[in-house]
Amino acid sequence: MAHADRLIAVRGMSVMLIAAVTGFLVRNAVAPLTLGIWVAASLLLAGWSWYSRINRPTRGAVNQTRAPIFLDAAMGTAFACLWSAMLYYCAPGLQPGTAIGLWIVVATFMCGQIVLLAALPATTFASLLITGLGASAMLLRLDHMVAAGLSTIFTGVCLAAALQLGRDFICFRTTETTLVDRQETVSLLLREYEESASDWLWQIDASRRLIQVSPRFAETFGKKPAELNGVPLLQVLAGDRWDTGNLPEALNELVGKIHRRESFSNLLVPIQIGGDLLWWELSASPRRNENGQFTGFRGVGSDVTQQQASAAKIDRLARYDVLTGLPNRLQLNEALGKAIENCTKWRTRCAFLMIDLDRFKAVNDTLGHQVGDSLLAKVAGRLHSLMDANSMCGRLGGDEFGVLIYEIEDRTTIDALAKKIIHMLSQPYQIDHHTLYIGASIGSAIGLRDGRSIELLTRSADLALYRSKDQGGGVHYGYEPSLHARAEERRVMELALRKALERGEFHLNYQPVVRATDGVIEGFEALLRWTNKDLGPVSPAKFIPIAEDTRLIGAIGEWVLRTACHQAMLWPDHVRIAVNVSAEQLFQPTFVGSVVSALSHSGLPPSRLELEVTESVFINDFGVCTATLEQLLALGVSLSLDDFGTGYSSLGYLRKTQFSTIKIDRSFVQGAARQAPESLAIIRAVVALADALGMSTTAEGAETEAEVAMICELGCKKIQGFYFGRPMPGDDATELFAQHLPGDETQILREAG
Repeated sequence: MAHADRLIAVRGMSVMLIAAVTGFLVRNAVAPLTLGIWVAASLLLAGWSWYSRINRPTRGAVNQTRAPIFLDAAMGTAFACLWSAMLYYCAPGLQPGTAIGLWIVVATFMCGQIVLLAALPATTFASLLITGLGASAMLLRLDHMVAAGLSTIFTGVCLAAALQLGRDFICFRTTETTLVDRQETVSLLLREYEESASDWLWQIDASRRLIQVSPRFAETFGKKPAELNGVPLLQVLAGDRWDTGNLPEALNELVGKIHRRESFSNLLVPIQIGGDLLWWELSASPRRNENGQFTGFRGVGSDVTQQQASAAKIDRLARYDVLTGLPNRLQLNEALGKAIENCTKWRTRCAFLMIDLDRFKAVNDTLGHQVGDSLLAKVAGRLHSLMDANSMCGRLGGDEFGVLIYEIEDRTTIDALAKKIIHMLSQPYQIDHHTLYIGASIGSAIGLRDGRSIELLTRSADLALYRSKDQGGGVHYGYEPSLHARAEERRVMELALRKALERGEFHLNYQPVVRATDGVIEGFEALLRWTNKDLGPVSPAKFIPIAEDTRLIGAIGEWVLRTACHQAMLWPDHVRIAVNVSAEQLFQPTFVGSVVSALSHSGLPPSRLELEVTESVFINDFGVCTATLEQLLALGVSLSLDDFGTGYSSLGYLRKTQFSTIKIDRSFVQGAARQAPESLAIIRAVVALADALGMSTTAEGAETEAEVAMICELGCKKIQGFYFGRPMPGDDATELFAQHLPGDETQILREAG
């Protein structure tokens, strides 16, 4: 109806023109009065139709009620009937040529109706049908049979064309209306999106200048849309960097995509606004007009600065150690991988150092993890202070750290840095009113010599670190190919050691300790031995450190205590049994309970049990070892300080702990036998010190009569060595007392020795 309303003037003029032409053609075939009435009726009907459309309240509306449509159809039908009646009425008085001319006018009118009334197919159909039948009736009345038939066919064609055109017009209008509705909906959504969302729209022309700048986009830069219209997009995004031309890579990538007219999505670019660095995510696609010409880009952008900051924080958490702030194992491995690539490419060498803190476990076990964490943080700070542009450090986990040296000329670079690290980390730490002393062991490997991959190079450095730890710590060792064989031996030995107890592969030998004055046996030292079916006899120097590292020493030590106490119950009451105790055992909270259990199950009096500890337990002591030793003394157990003078000697511990015996290491005994002044002086000093503190002294390693005589001369109270007897099975030790009175076994020992 809206389309018909827009053509109302054309329709009115066509009706008046048709009426005038028709009246002129039939003027001689009808009475003037009749013709005047017909013309007046036609004009009146056309005027009424025009007037009703002009004054219709819904004129021009897309959707209208049915009443105007029915009224329009009724007037169109009435006009067609009026005209058809005139054609039929005036037919007898028409000349053949006039009739043909009149039919041409009718045909022209019908064609015009098809076009002008396409929006009203029902009205058009009724008008064409009536008009066409009137024209055919006129020709039949004039006996023009052929012309009448052709007129009827023409009418049918017009009806079919009107229906098809009306259907197409309605479909077109429906589609157009739908598109308009969609455009309005999209515009509404875009306005709501701009007002409520955090994103904004942007558009540039073919010259890459901003057009139709949205208020939100302009507000981001603190400007009005008019100020940004026509400004190059890159200039707006670059900010102060526009003048220098030093653009970040992401902006250059954006320029490249726009230059190539490529669509892009979620492109992350850094933006500078008022000195602040923001991160935007841009998406856009190229636009073209109806002729296919490029007209610019249209897209959407969003501020993802907060998300980027969160992502950076997550990335840092994934690549940095939270406790120390140093790069973690992941980042250190990435850097090591790049260093290996550079070494392969440029034929250079890099180095990787693995650092393990000595005596750190004692801090955690005694003072708690909070102090341990504080200590690790201080270690990280010291380690970081030693790094330069050619090196980086990180935490591998626990108390292990790693250092990467990107390029080295020779081993001197590694040795110099390792020496600095050991010295720096060995200095005292002040944490929560505690003065803590730890150290560092370092193993290093050189790429690509010791490994051409991250795994191989790390393993080589780890093997070198094991060697440093085996040597007592506080030293640096570089990787050697033979370490792989040692590592494999250690691995096999560890697997076998884990099953040694249940397989019954351990046994004890007992070495006598005699009184220096008369050679009477005062006790035995229990010595652990291990014989494996595959490995054969294994030296304690090899398997004891492995047992300590793998925490197997607790179970093994408990077995030694029980077995030794049971064996001692077979000996005379005056004979003691001495058992070596590892520092790891003293740090175990269940150790005192294990001693009590061994004594109670065997029935051995505590006074007959002597526990031997080395000076190394005190360097790791933060109160735990001392407290454990005090509990053992309270039970009545005796304590012996083994290998005195060879380790971390501190006379303060002799004052704090009530040792019953000080054992002089065999190295001093052998030195004194050679009349070495230093060894003689040390033995005399130890004997004097022990006498002053009310302690006894035992000299180890006496193998000859001359050594025994020298030991007695120096004043040692007890002697232990091959001269009086080698380590023997328990049954042999018991046999010494089976058939002899006390003191008679001395001669047997000398003969056996």
